[in-house]
Amino acid sequence: MPFDTPLIGLSTASVYPESTAHAFGWAASLGYDAVEVMVGIDALSQQVDAVKKLSDHHQVPICAVHAPCLLFTQRVWGTDPWGKLERSAEMAEAVGADVVVVHPPFRWQKDYAAGFVEGIASLEARTGIAFAVENMYPWRASSRRGMEMYLPGWDPSEEPYANTTIDLSHAAIAKSDVVEMAERMGSSLRHIHLTDGSGSAKDEHLVPGRGVMGAEEFLHHLTRTGFSGHVVLEINTRRCADREEREADLAESLAFARAHLGVTTP
Repeated sequence: MPFDTPLIGLSTASVYPESTAHAFGWAASLGYDAVEVMVGIDALSQQVDAVKKLSDHHQVPICAVHAPCLLFTQRVWGTDPWGKLERSAEMAEAVGADVVVVHPPFRWQKDYAAGFVEGIASLEARTGIAFAVENMYPWRASSRRGMEMYLPGWDPSEEPYANTTIDLSHAAIAKSDVVEMAERMGSSLRHIHLTDGSGSAKDEHLVPGRGVMGAEEFLHHLTRTGFSGHVVLEINTRRCADREEREADLAESLAFARAHLGVTTP
């Protein structure tokens, strides 16, 4: 990896239930380097021109587009999973992003899963966009062991992807050591969702440092190994009592990232 300073971005998911437009406003006012657009049920997030105008208006670049591959976005941009990825690449190119974040297929998407690894490589070669496959987790319930719900698997370090993403909240559910995962991924590690988790079965997306994932040491590891991709804060602020509490969480997350990556505050 080249030894450059990572971009520290804000995921638009971090301000939900506020909108994509609010996310750009928060990123600009707090001093984030960039934004990752989560394409979701917010109509603005699905519109290339609207997203581009928000970026231009706030003078905050877009570093990544998160494809609509969550359970509750199954019908966003149609139901064809490859079509969703094609449109995500088109948005990324139009807004100047160089990464599309994508989850592995669900187990019931058998046709999609069967050619997923090869299909991702083909998309990257054809579009010039990095499709960074994100780590997920076994689905756990209190009454049973983890169930494998993703194909070819929830851990992208076990497949020959050219580009990968580590999400610390997902790793908390899977009880994965994120430093070891990063070492397995090696030079394919392109993108980080910086957050935290307690190790419960819930996808908590805590402010980094408030969980058990050793987010501080993980960022130190990235610095030691010369990581130069994107570090995007993807936290859950939906339970914040008001805008002041949301602002405090977003500011604390940015300060944490800068402090432990050794990045000077602009």
